[in-house]
Amino acid sequence: MADSNFIDYVKIHCKSGAGGAGSTHFFRAKGVPNGGPDGGNGGKGGDIVLKANSQLWTLLHLKYTKHVKAEPGKNGMDGRKSGPSGMDQIVEVPLGTVARDAETGAIITEVIQEGQKYILIPGGRGGLGNENFKTSTYQAPDYAQPGEPFQEKWIVLELKVLADVGLVGFPNAGKSTLLASISAAKPTIADYPFTTIVPNLGVVSYRDYQSFVVADIPGIIEGAHTGKGLGLRFLRHIERNSILLFLVAVTSEDIKREYEILLQELAEHNPELLGKKRILAISKMDLATPDDIKKLKKLKLDIPLLKISAATGLGVVELKDQLWKELHEE
Repeated sequence: MADSNFIDYVKIHCKSGAGGAGSTHFFRAKGVPNGGPDGGNGGKGGDIVLKANSQLWTLLHLKYTKHVKAEPGKNGMDGRKSGPSGMDQIVEVPLGTVARDAETGAIITEVIQEGQKYILIPGGRGGLGNENFKTSTYQAPDYAQPGEPFQEKWIVLELKVLADVGLVGFPNAGKSTLLASISAAKPTIADYPFTTIVPNLGVVSYRDYQSFVVADIPGIIEGAHTGKGLGLRFLRHIERNSILLFLVAVTSEDIKREYEILLQELAEHNPELLGKKRILAISKMDLATPDDIKKLKKLKLDIPLLKISAATGLGVVELKDQLWKELHEE
């Protein structure tokens, strides 16, 4: 996924189709100068429909789409013929997309299953033709209903990446290197902060042809929940993860403090994230000094702790086993 092509937020103006008007036509034919009402109903206006598409990974295709408009319904016709309904406008989005009312911020819907559809804005109903208003005492009604008007609204679409495991860590903690070593993903890797500027997804192969998905989001720094660094914009991508895998480099000056800062940033963003399963992996063990090893022996935390090196493969198999176990534990 190219960095410039990852779009996870768009704002679009949606306008449904108005309903067609009912017809006030009266039947006329040779020898039948005063036939009864035969005006047909107006067609329904088109809906604006959100549809989940598993082949999409980003909202890039909507980046330059500011207006989405459905067709109006056609007016009713003579001979009791209804007007055609307006064509719906389908807005296809990746799985994990949330639709919000741009004015209130309220969540309208979330689509998380392939092919799932939701009518964001319904089209107007078509008006009834005059034949519907004929009664025993009123044989020639000369009126019909107008169609319902269109509706319009600004909608915000936000993508929350769907993955089983979310990688959480400071910039340059080794998240991208780990993702590259356990999956076929090819994230940008370099020895400087903020190498990752968009989320990366990797499918991790496990035993007996099984697999799970890991997401690497841009590194979090202290104060990320207030807008510092790059992490704030992408924190929502770990809201759907079943497990949070914290990565802290063994070379960190204070591993426990770094883990606690990461935890606090998640809590400030969304307290519900603290209810997810957590694992701490101490990365870059190939760079550990004797002093680093001593610090690790004194480290006391209440979550599973593993020591790994994505560069050498140390502990990577054990990490995959632990993640699989946590994912499938009741």
